[in-house]
Amino acid sequence: MLDYEDHLRQRGFRQWTKDDREAREVRAVGRRSENRSDPTDRTDPSDRAVYARWFDHADSAVVANAIICLIHQTNYLLDQQIRGLERDFIQQGGYSEQLAAARVQHRQRELDRSDRTDQSDSPAAPACRLCGKPLVLRTARQGSNAGSQFWGCSSYPQCKGTQPLA
Repeated sequence: MLDYEDHLRQRGFRQWTKDDREAREVRAVGRRSENRSDPTDRTDPSDRAVYARWFDHADSAVVANAIICLIHQTNYLLDQQIRGLERDFIQQGGYSEQLAAARVQHRQRELDRSDRTDQSDSPAAPACRLCGKPLVLRTARQGSNAGSQFWGCSSYPQCKGTQPLA
């Protein structure tokens, strides 16, 4: 944008204000484009044609001013998108936070499902000594006990209570 503004300034051309008729006409083209059936489809060959009136103009001041208007319009739309993303992040959390919440829900569903099934072939689950919730059978993934089973609290990671198999 600075290059186009420099072009106008160095040649003594006037830069359009946002309220100039020409600037409003350029912005109006973008508004009309928002109403197409699929606004994400940018393969339409007429996209350039709608701005040809300014892009193909013989006066370089008109071309530069039109491009400056489009840069302003793009910046505005990007700012709106960033504000929307910030709002969504505050209200719903970030991607990692959403994944962690989904994982906790999955664990809870698995725990609820295991509570409903008959576990007569497995040892009875003792209660956690720290919080009193039922322990679940777990397998160590790392360390010197990797591969061995132990009892771990069903409310992990809030409670880290463990107990060896009897």
